[in-house]
Amino acid sequence: MGNKRTPEIRFPGFTEGWKQRKLDSIVDRIKSYSLSRDVETSEYTGYKYIHYGDIHTKVADVIDESSNLPNIKAGNYELLEKGDLVLADASEDYQGIATPAVITIDTPYKLVSGLHTIALRPKQVDSLFLYYLIHSPIFRKYGYKTGTGMKVFGISVTNLLKFESMFPLLEEQIKIGNFLKQLDDTIALHQQELTTLKLTKQGFLQKMFLKEGESVPEVRFPGFTRDWEQRKFFDNIKSIIDFRGRTPKKLGLEWSERGYLALSALNVKNGYIDPSADAHYGDEELYQKWMGGRELKQGQVLFTTEAPMGNVAQVPDNKGYILSQRTIAFDVHENKITNEFLSVLLCSPKVFNELSSLSSGGTAKGVSQKSLSQLKVEVPKSLDEQIKIGDFFKKLDNTIALHQRELEALKETKKAFLQKMFV
Repeated sequence: MGNKRTPEIRFPGFTEGWKQRKLDSIVDRIKSYSLSRDVETSEYTGYKYIHYGDIHTKVADVIDESSNLPNIKAGNYELLEKGDLVLADASEDYQGIATPAVITIDTPYKLVSGLHTIALRPKQVDSLFLYYLIHSPIFRKYGYKTGTGMKVFGISVTNLLKFESMFPLLEEQIKIGNFLKQLDDTIALHQQELTTLKLTKQGFLQKMFLKEGESVPEVRFPGFTRDWEQRKFFDNIKSIIDFRGRTPKKLGLEWSERGYLALSALNVKNGYIDPSADAHYGDEELYQKWMGGRELKQGQVLFTTEAPMGNVAQVPDNKGYILSQRTIAFDVHENKITNEFLSVLLCSPKVFNELSSLSSGGTAKGVSQKSLSQLKVEVPKSLDEQIKIGDFFKKLDNTIALHQRELEALKETKKAFLQKMFV
């Protein structure tokens, strides 16, 4: 008689206790082959395979009609079937140990388990339930504990099959697996929408700003016909507010009247501020020391000078912020350029390419204020046209940020369910 423990979150109607099982009692092992990339072919042969690298890159994940797995040369192999799981037995980090793929359809081709994989055929467990159990913190901790290696980490078949966990009756397993699959489908849809929005923004940046040899952009708002003009970048800038001091320690302060968020290059995303990305706060004393007389005002443009270089966002409000590492803010000549237009101009392909050419450094490229002084930009002479362009991209950025927050919330929701639906 097994342990009767149950998870924190459960579907209504299920009261039966969960029972402890060892993995080797509920799956059969299917043969894997040491098939490396040299067996791949561009021609359709009727044979495909799952390579451990494709599991880590999500090319092989939930295998369905949309999956685009590599073709391989035909051969005499033991084949995978609907319901089988294929796990990567090697990874560059502990988090990736035994990352699974699951086959959810009768594939119209012959499918083989390839290099550095372990193939399992469930016999007393729902495939999706097992797939998500392996993604859950319960298995992740086990993989971390039993994984071996220095630069490349792995798990042996023996250790994998020793894994023990709690399992409900099959009907409840199916409910849990299908629920998490629906959540994944929703996440994928939001990710696709976000990707489309970002590509839309890139398309408008290409067409609404000047390319080499152009005097006016390809797409303009009605009523504007004057040529744009070239200026030195610093002709638009009254002053630069920059970083002074060391990164503040995490003081345990909330982002409120008592604490000031320190904006580093990690907080500044393209189009919005992410407070959680680098949550360091300073108190009133540090704020006055670093920012006294140089307060950041709502709308001012923030620019990351290094790691990553070229991210742009605007100060979202007047709560009070401390500038931290690798981030500067621009105080503009308001009769020459608007903050909203400047924030988009710095993201435009031509300006970003010129900034890249002015940057220096190895892996972490950076651009200095001295380099910025060499930058030349093309801008509309009319502030009204700048306002139109800035407002258009501001609305687009707000939509992108909203979708980003929704996607992150969904991912956090999934993370919570993976913690609370298994035991």
